[in-house]
Amino acid sequence: MITEHEHPLNLIDLWSEQLQHEKEREEEDEESNEDEFLTKQDFKCLCSRCEEEINWFHRYYYTCCQCGYSIHNFCEELPEKYKDICHVHPVYFLGERNYEERNYDQWICNICRCSYGPGDLYYHCPQCDFDVDVKCAIKRQQKNIIYHPSHEHPLVRIPKKLLYECDACGMEHKGVFYHCPQCIGPFIHSHCAFQPKKLRIQHYTNDFFSHIHPLDLSYTFPKEEQESKFYPLCRVCRQAFSKEYLWIYKCEKCRYYTHLNCATSRNEPFMSILTSPGTGKIIKNYEDAEHPNLLRLPFPDPSFSLLKHLFFKKDGSSAYKTRDISHQHPLTLVDGDITTPTSSRIKPISYHDPMKRIQLLCDGCVRPITSWPIYVCANEEEEHCNFVLHEWCSRLPAELIDHPAHQQHTLILHSKAPRQFFGVFSCNICSLPCNGFVYCCMECVDFIIDVECAFLPKEITHTSHPNHVLSRVYQSGFLCRICKYTESGNNFSFSCHTCNDFHLHTKCALFIPETTMNKCDKHPMKLSYFPIENHKSDYFCEVCERELNPERPFYHCRDCMQSIHTTCAPSILQYETYDRYSGGVYKFVNVKFGGTYNNIEVHPHPLSFVQGIEDDGECASNDCYYRYQPYNLQYSMIFKCLDCKFAVHYECCERMSS
Repeated sequence: MITEHEHPLNLIDLWSEQLQHEKEREEEDEESNEDEFLTKQDFKCLCSRCEEEINWFHRYYYTCCQCGYSIHNFCEELPEKYKDICHVHPVYFLGERNYEERNYDQWICNICRCSYGPGDLYYHCPQCDFDVDVKCAIKRQQKNIIYHPSHEHPLVRIPKKLLYECDACGMEHKGVFYHCPQCIGPFIHSHCAFQPKKLRIQHYTNDFFSHIHPLDLSYTFPKEEQESKFYPLCRVCRQAFSKEYLWIYKCEKCRYYTHLNCATSRNEPFMSILTSPGTGKIIKNYEDAEHPNLLRLPFPDPSFSLLKHLFFKKDGSSAYKTRDISHQHPLTLVDGDITTPTSSRIKPISYHDPMKRIQLLCDGCVRPITSWPIYVCANEEEEHCNFVLHEWCSRLPAELIDHPAHQQHTLILHSKAPRQFFGVFSCNICSLPCNGFVYCCMECVDFIIDVECAFLPKEITHTSHPNHVLSRVYQSGFLCRICKYTESGNNFSFSCHTCNDFHLHTKCALFIPETTMNKCDKHPMKLSYFPIENHKSDYFCEVCERELNPERPFYHCRDCMQSIHTTCAPSILQYETYDRYSGGVYKFVNVKFGGTYNNIEVHPHPLSFVQGIEDDGECASNDCYYRYQPYNLQYSMIFKCLDCKFAVHYECCERMSS
């Protein structure tokens, strides 16, 4: 080693603290001072010999504790000779002791043509009289080598600019690349090679994307890890991680993952859609003044609905007048407290309350009733009639003309679906079963829709895709961003024309509220579209007790750190709710269970219309389609006898009745 410094030098490994930090975190799993680590990672100083920067990727350098002298390790460890600088002969290192022998005060570097004098270090070829100063020698030989944590060997800079695909980010770049001559790869673009080991994403995206923890640079994302995390999407561009060998930034504490480019660039394609150039601020694709009545979804809680939004007016005014409601008993309008009787004809009624396991659903829209005004059945003779109706549901128009899903005929409002067994039908728009009020075409036997889908707005906004208008379109083959399932046939969706790849099922947009209450938690649970911050453990639904995929919308309580599937959220009276599709809308969100069916040809006792549970066993029908499945009544619409163990599927009961 060649040195001319008068004091002892200490070799510093810039990575040592990082390696120790990671080891301690793995062993103790404790919170660490991330900000302090980020500061150390940004270490920079000047080399006292070559006057170039010493940084994280040089890894090793020497420093003097007495005078602050610092030097690259390759500048301090100068070899006695270099072979490839003179092009003909090797050049030899000369120091101050050699100047008097050469007998001149000034000399010129044959590479940079700069003049030097006594005291300057240089290399000399005695056969060609070729002189090279130390700086040029270092630049020629060592400055293009970096140590990188992603590879076991030093990486060498390719002297010519290339147009090539970077093995770090997977994108094509033009410019300077580093590669490993021993492995004949990888090829890493200089922009990616010098990305920090840790970063705060808000610093790189002008606070458009932010996260409470610094993100760690990971040099692989193995398929096994992706599978264990339910194949997470990039939190910036919401696209998948296609190749497991590409680098990513991640926060393991919060299941936060981003592509390398997405975390570090303000100019990537996704930003051109969401932000204005150079600002990082989101651009709304609409003006508020041009959309004064724009429906903003999701609704705040399960009691809100599209019908309440359209027909409920606090001042009593409405474009639609209250109409006569088809019901076999008289109805009374109640505009005050109904927990105590206000008339001898009205029995006490309790509002819908999941915490007390009290269910009160409107017979029109099948949404929970949590406040007045409402219509209740005033029948004196039949105690078991539980008909109840929101006042705004009484304002539904009797006819709909030119409905976008069926413009050829007028749709007629019915309180029960005609020609449908027990009033249960499948909506032609959302495909959900329903037994509430219905609009149907009397000329087309097969067209029937629920009252929510009858009033689909042309445009909405949704918190899952903020500040972009979603328009109602009729299409097929779209992937819903909430339930993550593709609609195969033609149907309505809410789609973003700006992004072209964002679509929502109408049912997912309308029937999943922002908050919900459930008996499993005393606090309101809020809808989340991503994994929760500081939630390192796996997610389990408190209702069905199955593992939950946090990459799909779910409800979460930050106070109790409890979560439930969106499909399990509406369960109030049943303890068994199965999230069959791991996301989206509860299958029976539009079904009001209750009521009895009497048919001695099916069963001698009255049958109750309920949702099946495990204890109900198997269907009593001899030709049941599901008779080979154990507990095949579970999670289905069924009719069962409360006096004996007889129970059948809704479909089987319909077939047995006919």
